[in-house]
Amino acid sequence: MSSSPMAGSSSSARDRPPTRTSFIPEIQSMMFALGDARRPLHETAALVEDIVHTQLINLLQQACEGAVLRGSRVISAEDILFLMRRDKKKVRRLLRYLQFRDYKSKVLKTIEDEEPLESDRWVVAGSNKRQRLAGDFLSWVDQTGEFLSLSDNQEVDDVKLERLERLERQTRGMDSAQYSEFCESRQLSFAKKASKFRDWLDCSSLEVKPNTVAMEILSYLAYETTAQLVDLSLLVKQDMTPKTDPFSHVVSASFIHYHSNTEIKRDPESPETTPPSTPGSSHSSKPSNGGLGLDSKTRQRKRKKSSAVSGVEPPSGAIQPCHIREAIRRYSYRHTSANRGNGMAFLAC
Repeated sequence: MSSSPMAGSSSSARDRPPTRTSFIPEIQSMMFALGDARRPLHETAALVEDIVHTQLINLLQQACEGAVLRGSRVISAEDILFLMRRDKKKVRRLLRYLQFRDYKSKVLKTIEDEEPLESDRWVVAGSNKRQRLAGDFLSWVDQTGEFLSLSDNQEVDDVKLERLERLERQTRGMDSAQYSEFCESRQLSFAKKASKFRDWLDCSSLEVKPNTVAMEILSYLAYETTAQLVDLSLLVKQDMTPKTDPFSHVVSASFIHYHSNTEIKRDPESPETTPPSTPGSSHSSKPSNGGLGLDSKTRQRKRKKSSAVSGVEPPSGAIQPCHIREAIRRYSYRHTSANRGNGMAFLAC
């Protein structure tokens, strides 16, 4: 890949064309439903939108190139699955999503049809369309048999489970109004605004256009990228929070590792990996220039200064842009050298 999926995302909030479709209000609601504060910051949501948009545009361009090479008139599910083939865990999640979409279409068709028995026969004949498309392509590219078992794999997704547990803890202290708002936010997705989503990606400028199933997959990947940014930023936010109680910020090991392909590896030069300073001798701890009072004030000033530099979150508790940037930096440190070699690896695939 010639350019980074993150190229320009840090400054794109300033450079965003005024006529470009914006998903910032929807992303703010999604972030709340994924674990952020009830009122996520506008600048944080704008940064998330820029990252997701940049990554999807790069993904779409590569899928377009693949479709042109194989002589297709449209970008289809196969072109996106080909780009995702290296991460089998994310392919498995996508297959589950396609399975859910097929099941939802089946249920809606049954409800709308006036003759359920006839509907059932039609559903059997035309069901699992998305799964069949994905399965046929994966069986074609599968050389080891690993893809064939993904759709039947019933392993618990540790990342999704940890996300649900975090949200359950988040809702415990909500009143009825807050919980109602939370439930409405949980129902938001990019797929619910298909026309706006297509305009957001500027699909009209592509040499070949994505078909309906490809757009469903892209909307799913957009939401998953947003969710992953929130997940990783919450870990960064936790690292930056001063801990008075060692058990007050417990996170499960499976979520900290994220999973084998997407764990955050700390940079040796990162402040988080710097060991604490060695306590001084008994002589150095003696108060000077006025006694203990002056020494205590000096320490307080140093603590305030270090907190400002390290980007500790304000009392609101919302995810800050600095948390997003640090999450991207840590993610890039692991994946740039390991997988891509140039630019940041895709969060979605």
